[in-house]
Amino acid sequence: MSWHVYIVQCKDSKLYTGITNNLERRIKAHNSGSDCKFTKYRRPVKLLCSERCSTKPEALSREAQIKRLPREKNLALIKGKSTSIGKR
Repeated sequence: MSWHVYIVQCKDSKLYTGITNNLERRIKAHNSGSDCKFTKYRRPVKLLCSERCSTKPEALSREAQIKRLPREKNLALIKGKSTSIGKR
């Protein structure tokens, strides 16, 4: 089973980074207002980019790396990799 690290943009332009093993289902959950307090009142969300990881620990590690980045670096990361977050 592969995992995905993803970044979505909320309607108020805030970015949210998360992991999932089913990207399509997770984005639908964000947009339905279930499962995530951060995005619940910031719908709809738009998927900006994602990266496939082999294992959950790898995805969690990558998520933590991305969350430590300032917004400007997150935007540069997204701009440079429109469909994939890319290699570390």
